Amino acid sequence: MPEDVSLEVTELLRELIGNACVNDGSATSGHESRNAEVLRSVLEVPGIDLEVHEPLPGRASLIARIDGKDRSAPSLMLLGHTDVVPANGDDWQHDPFGGELVDGQVWGRGAIDMLNLTSSMAVAMRHLAGSGFAPRGDLVFVGEADEEGLGGHGAGWLTDHLADDVRTDYLVTESGGIPIPTAEGLRLPVITAEKGVFWCTLTVRGTAGHGSQPLRTDNAVVKAAAVVERLAEYCPRAEIHDAWRRFVEGIGFPPEIAGALLDPSRIDAFCNELPALGLARQAHACTHTTVAPTILEGGTKLNVIPDRAQLQLDIRGLPGWSVEDVEAMLQEALGDLAPDVEIEWHSVDPASTSPTDTPLWHTIEKVVQGPYPGSRCVPFLSVGATDARFFRRLGTTAYGVGLFSTRLSFEHYATMFHGVDERVDVESLGLSAQLWDGLAREFLE
Repeated sequence: MPEDVSLEVTELLRELIGNACVNDGSATSGHESRNAEVLRSVLEVPGIDLEVHEPLPGRASLIARIDGKDRSAPSLMLLGHTDVVPANGDDWQHDPFGGELVDGQVWGRGAIDMLNLTSSMAVAMRHLAGSGFAPRGDLVFVGEADEEGLGGHGAGWLTDHLADDVRTDYLVTESGGIPIPTAEGLRLPVITAEKGVFWCTLTVRGTAGHGSQPLRTDNAVVKAAAVVERLAEYCPRAEIHDAWRRFVEGIGFPPEIAGALLDPSRIDAFCNELPALGLARQAHACTHTTVAPTILEGGTKLNVIPDRAQLQLDIRGLPGWSVEDVEAMLQEALGDLAPDVEIEWHSVDPASTSPTDTPLWHTIEKVVQGPYPGSRCVPFLSVGATDARFFRRLGTTAYGVGLFSTRLSFEHYATMFHGVDERVDVESLGLSAQLWDGLAREFLE
């Protein structure tokens, strides 16, 4: 792979950002076909077989494959999504869809989540094919749509309709590989598990009336405000599960910090007092099933007391939690308001996990020694959903990993997901491309 590969990844990333494939969750958003076409132009080279699948107009996913020589050998997939979440440019220092290169950093929505990795995967795939790479098992790159909408038109559609075509033994996707300095050397978190997704809408019932006579009315909006307050005040129990314990022990935090992070009776107070906001949010989310009210709608007309209001909740469940457990938690949080609230579930997808004593895990540990000698990989739990979960259902071992420069701190990295001023440095883009190249050669040759 050429030394200046970071420049190629940079230019591709800027183009993907500029295409503004914004997924607001609706079926007509995303327009990922724009980025699929760009990736096609990059990967239309000898040695790569290409397919594009478009379940709905504009919602295209690209599959690029280098066929293996041995059908019994393990296969590896590089999975990158091509859509991004919305961004309000008024809050950014630079245009979120400008893809500007400023002081060695690419700015824009998707620079971290996850067009950076998608770009580096595509460039690595092209160079592998150009070098005559002849793997034992298949190497597959998928640039998929709709990850930010829970994957129904992307990975979910592919695994439902083309399971035999996209089935793979091993997979890497977002997001890990942020170097964390410790007294014993760098530690690189690798996602081995992710929390479950339980999205729902609460319908709060009231009684309609005239807005000019609000006394003693049963106002659904007022009641919904009380529901939001109950949910905001509710403190779910902390749970210390295996992935979190292994992360804390692997990082080697000082005993006073590790003790608090691993003690369910102390971690809440510790997170509330921790100055490092990124770590505090991660630690809390990794040890609690969380409830976030995100959208509230109510009322039909300015002078009508509303008879109903709707509240959408983003709930992320820890490993082992079922929808019944989550519903019981909501009932407990709502208390005497519960009888006036109906729950409609939109997505019920429990947590998923992959083992670490595998050939791919050991290969990742070996490859990262090149740029970071003496470093160690540590398992980590993703508090957000990735499309790895669809492939785990097919029996795939899946990890979230990338490789980043020491210029990017874990604290900064954690706060940029779906946040403002998202950006990534050029060195990190090159490191990720080198990671994919090294994994393919070590794991498949």
